Amino acid sequence: TVASKSFLITIGDRTVTGMVTRDQMVGPWQVPVADVAVTCADYEGYAGESMALGERTPIALVNAAASGRMAIGEAITNIAASHIEKMSDIRLSANWMAAAGHDGEDALLFETVKTVGEEMCPALGLAIPVGKDSLSMKSVWEQDGTQREMTAPLSLIITAFGIVKDVRKTLTPQLRTDQGDSDLILIDLGKGNNRMAASALAQVFSQVGHHAPDIKDTDALKAFFKSIQTLNQDGLIMAYHDRSDGGLLATICEMAFAGHTGVDLKLDDVGSDVMSALFNEELGAVIQVHHNDTEEVLSVLREAGLSTHSHVIGQLNDQDQLNITWGGEAVFTESRAKLQKYWSETSYRMQALRDNEQCAEQEFSQLDDPKNPGIPVKLSYDLNEDITAPFVNVSRPSVAVLREQGINGQTEMAAAFDRAGFKSVDVHMTDIIEGRVSLDEFSGLVACGGFSYGDVLGAGGGWAKTILQNSRAKDEFSKFFHRDDVFGLGVCNGCQMFSQLTDLIPDTAHWPRFHRNLSEQFEARLSTVEVLDSPSVFLQGMEGSRLPIAVAHGEGRAVFATDGVSNKDLVSLRYVDNYGNPTEEYPLNPNGSPDGVTGLTTTDGRFTIMMPHPERLFRGVQYSWKPDGWGEDGAWLRMFRNARVFIG
Repeated sequence: TVASKSFLITIGDRTVTGMVTRDQMVGPWQVPVADVAVTCADYEGYAGESMALGERTPIALVNAAASGRMAIGEAITNIAASHIEKMSDIRLSANWMAAAGHDGEDALLFETVKTVGEEMCPALGLAIPVGKDSLSMKSVWEQDGTQREMTAPLSLIITAFGIVKDVRKTLTPQLRTDQGDSDLILIDLGKGNNRMAASALAQVFSQVGHHAPDIKDTDALKAFFKSIQTLNQDGLIMAYHDRSDGGLLATICEMAFAGHTGVDLKLDDVGSDVMSALFNEELGAVIQVHHNDTEEVLSVLREAGLSTHSHVIGQLNDQDQLNITWGGEAVFTESRAKLQKYWSETSYRMQALRDNEQCAEQEFSQLDDPKNPGIPVKLSYDLNEDITAPFVNVSRPSVAVLREQGINGQTEMAAAFDRAGFKSVDVHMTDIIEGRVSLDEFSGLVACGGFSYGDVLGAGGGWAKTILQNSRAKDEFSKFFHRDDVFGLGVCNGCQMFSQLTDLIPDTAHWPRFHRNLSEQFEARLSTVEVLDSPSVFLQGMEGSRLPIAVAHGEGRAVFATDGVSNKDLVSLRYVDNYGNPTEEYPLNPNGSPDGVTGLTTTDGRFTIMMPHPERLFRGVQYSWKPDGWGEDGAWLRMFRNARVFIG
């Protein structure tokens, strides 16, 4: 429960659609500690949606009704990290699980449904319009002539959905070390009760306990939510994290991991003993505020009736270690890096069993470097310069946004080209095969990412074969690739497909094929690439830049016909580590390509292939992490603007 979930998170595509603004990974070190998921509603504005979970199943072993109330409370304290104007903008989904018919379970289910549906939700002004139930959570079998059974406890999984006013105001647990002196404030919705039953600490010692966390003061929860929104709106919160599984200790550690910083904790005011103060899992949150704003923040909490149980509990330190004092005496000291390795080890062990063990070890060993600077960003151009300005009042050239069965990245690709001044046209392979569309109509062609034919015919292989084995399609593409006034771009699955059309695309004999990732898993990451000096029309003026970019592929390892790249001048992108050096180290190089190669072009630069997804980062809000100061335009928008300038 109290551990990194990276081994699960990185095998799922979290950037598809280009509308994800807050995924699990937080900060320049990409630590999976986000409280809430946030998406944009479109490619233009900043309104959106958020989603968060609440689940306290172990509490049901002690107090079923409390487990239901706490699940709702946890969903609220999680979703509070997003910018929601009022609590009534939230809706809930309830997933009930119980062993119906088992002794006493029906009564517990009734009691919990009653407190949730008739008491807590009406008091909060929240509705549960959707949900599901699984009421057969019991297995019965016979073993060695003995009747056996296994029964799961009553479980309520709450999913909260909210209307987000401004996705840019989403709070994260990343402690900021670059904003001057700051204080950490604990807002304790448990009101000092510090009940320990069903906590992670109790489970470690094979105990359940008798007094479990609970919340019955719905007014306090409403006041908490409103206060966090007010403080967020006024820019007074630097970091936020709900009191997570594991209690205050886990909460502070996760914030420190995301910020790569040490923390000094002073807990004298938090309870009657240090263990319950650190490990109780009552509702609440920790916020980081500027030291100069502390009194103003406490004043807001005081007006909300929360001051009695709001405590200034600590500050950051430069020693990169967690120091805890109680009653004026040091009770615990440990380095942040060592604690983070403890926290990450379960994920590493499972990953090592499931994936390439060597890759898992390489990723785990990254935590041994306390000086790791995080994602290294370096721009060789002005992020906000619109080089397409001279073409604003000129007709938009058409670009064919090509897709095939299984492709899923066409919408964000079309939006990126549209933003750069193109007319994006959705073109399916059947349109070309059946003669409804001719590539003669287009100035550019882009093959998008996804899973053409489920990749069962090899990465991009099925897509390439639909072209090579159909005379009309083959002629169309061959004619297009031999024009001198057009460009072509292949991304992810489109990159794999283009790499198998080297007989049709001039000057591509040096292009590799793309095989299964060295990790043996689909990799979804925010990786860093360096833009190399190459003829690519897409990357002009970007040479020397080091940029974060979205990765989402299972077969991205470049395999060359010779022992290496035959023409290194035509390599356009390569993965680099956090010190800016080209790398084959996992996960900084997520697929194991030699020399970090992940993008190539042709001698005239008109056709470029790359495995990562620049189209999912053409807006600033699309980045899982970005430097302060980046506004509406994302760093990769320049690539699409370059294509517009090339067409003229």
